[in-house]
Amino acid sequence: SCSKVGDPHPGQPYKGGHFCAFLPDNREGQKTAVLLKKAFDRGLTFHIKSCDGEERVTWGLIPHKTSWDGGKARNGYPDALYLREVCTVL
Repeated sequence: SCSKVGDPHPGQPYKGGHFCAFLPDNREGQKTAVLLKKAFDRGLTFHIKSCDGEERVTWGLIPHKTSWDGGKARNGYPDALYLREVCTVL
């Protein structure tokens, strides 16, 4: 395991996970994808959190759309302000 800033127990193993997010295939979505890649490369996309005595990888503070539907309340679309909001965070 890797020690990074924010790791609650540096040097200890932690569980990974499967993460999937969606962006629209348009100019704004592609611009956002480039910014999200930069954030990932800098280690800003995920955090390691301690949950029930187990270290786990979780989403960091950058909002991601993890569903095509369900709206903002369910981290999905439609959400007309998402691309603007995520670019502000990035």
